[in-house]
Amino acid sequence: MLRRCRLLLWQVVLQLSYHVVTAGPCQGGSDILASVRENSPLGQFIANISISGERRVNTIRLCLSGPSADWFYLEGRTIRLNTSLSRVLDREVQGSVLVAELTCYEEDVMQSQFRILVEIVNENDNRPNFLQETIGPFSISELTAVNSVIFTVKAVDADGDMITYIIDQSSPDAAFFRIDLPNSGSIVLDKHLDFETRHHLEFIIWAQESNTEDKFNSSSHLSVNIEDGDDQYPHFLPCSPVAPGVPICINPAYTTNITHRTQDVVLEFSPGPIRAVDGDRGINMSLIYSILSGDNQGRFEINNTTGELRLTRAVDGRRLTPNFTLKVMVCQVDDRLKYSVAFVVVRVLNENKFPPVFNRTTFKGFIIQSSSPISIVSTYGNQVLQVQVSDRDFSDGLNPNIRYSLHPLSDLYHVTQMGILIARTYQLHDFDRHILQVVARDEESGEEVSASVDIEVLQRGQEGDSRLFWRRLFIFQSSW
Repeated sequence: MLRRCRLLLWQVVLQLSYHVVTAGPCQGGSDILASVRENSPLGQFIANISISGERRVNTIRLCLSGPSADWFYLEGRTIRLNTSLSRVLDREVQGSVLVAELTCYEEDVMQSQFRILVEIVNENDNRPNFLQETIGPFSISELTAVNSVIFTVKAVDADGDMITYIIDQSSPDAAFFRIDLPNSGSIVLDKHLDFETRHHLEFIIWAQESNTEDKFNSSSHLSVNIEDGDDQYPHFLPCSPVAPGVPICINPAYTTNITHRTQDVVLEFSPGPIRAVDGDRGINMSLIYSILSGDNQGRFEINNTTGELRLTRAVDGRRLTPNFTLKVMVCQVDDRLKYSVAFVVVRVLNENKFPPVFNRTTFKGFIIQSSSPISIVSTYGNQVLQVQVSDRDFSDGLNPNIRYSLHPLSDLYHVTQMGILIARTYQLHDFDRHILQVVARDEESGEEVSASVDIEVLQRGQEGDSRLFWRRLFIFQSSW
């Protein structure tokens, strides 16, 4: 490259015309062709002037002129470089050639004029710099195919050096990108994108000289925004991820309770209303709802826009149909193949007109202290103490949905679902007295009622003949 520039320079010189006056002291000169490295210091030698006229040297005056004359000064018959700390010879600023003229005067009469052509020899004194318009920020779709060229960066070196591009692998998101042709600056997608997991990526790229010993380089921080693409299916709310950090939902099962008298109402469900959202939250496509199965010949209707489910007519009988199970589908309006299905369970309950009630507010019983692990609480008539509620919603008064519990829970006593109290006998002491609260809850209606149980711990023999008691204990001890 340097040889070619010098050849061009000589061609320019040959085409330049100059005038030389051969008579007198200014004779014998010629055009000056020289070179100097950029960043050379003040006083750097450029060339010697080959002019005769030694006999009348005092009558000769040399003068520098021309567009680059201020870059030179004369020291006798020598031309030197004129620079300073604030004025550095920079090839990238001044160009590749300095052009000036040397004029020789004798007694203030111009006798000859010569061209001065000085090539500025390049030095590697510049680093590559990225072009701002090529380094983003960028935005790409999450649907962009792996191995696609997503953008191209470009850096320039004022010295004209060749540049190689390198992705900094210590960058947090470097794994998403690669460079196949290091000299091209083309960035290739190396890993699938997912807007639902990451909205933004960042990495550092280096531009480095590849044909110099210095290997000067520079870096740029690249920012890539990921745009949402329509690649997710709708899902029902609330969303339960299949695993932490995985944007895939397990659809909930919606449940509600009705009675055989319920009709023409919008049903309310748990854990919330029937509602779905587009999995691509950045797009949020419109959805449509429909019933796939279980509507019992049009007994249910769904609002295809809101997902509200309406019971249009009453259930004929609870015993015939204890519950309904519906499949509800939601899909995108623009793409019916993107859909999701949830189950809806409608339970038909007995009509609840009357709350459950205990036949008394306080029950009394006793335990005989012994070394036996467990004992059943008895009444003072040597009957098993049984605390039960009655419910007038049932013909026999027995509500099968009642569940009994102690509140608060006790380490010494337990109540069975038949309302029988069992005690850990070996932890009791003579003459102890315990007041317990038994809660009866209707699991269908949620209604609760409570009663107190007053229990005394008696010494062995206090109650007289206890053979009947121990026989009953043997029967019930397995229910603990």
